[in-house]
Amino acid sequence: MKVLFLCTGNSARSQMAEGLARHLSKGRLDAYSAGLEPKGLHPLAVAAMDEIGVDIRSQKSKKIDPDLFNTVDLIVTLCGDAEARCPVSPPHIRREHWPIEDPARAVGGDKERREIFRETRDRLRERIIDLLEEFR
Repeated sequence: MKVLFLCTGNSARSQMAEGLARHLSKGRLDAYSAGLEPKGLHPLAVAAMDEIGVDIRSQKSKKIDPDLFNTVDLIVTLCGDAEARCPVSPPHIRREHWPIEDPARAVGGDKERREIFRETRDRLRERIIDLLEEFR
């Protein structure tokens, strides 16, 4: 099964979801991510994933690839902007919306911002585990 995680900047949520899906599925999912306006991989996303042993450093922030977009089995939008602006997909592609706040917009000191990235990672992890249970 191929899944594409979409958000606006493809810097945090979708990147963490891609890494988590690859890690947790142990090859059962082909996971990808993209953004409407790629901003680059957020260093706190990398740090939050490092804490659980998932290295996403090799992932790149990128725009939607039309060839991939039209061949995935599932598209998961992670923000309202991506849900609203996501291109129309072929009818056979399942779509889900997981509204998760953008941790890249978190304010406060380093400690507070890191905690928000951890919370985002953990919410994504729960959703991906549920998704994997569905496809057992």
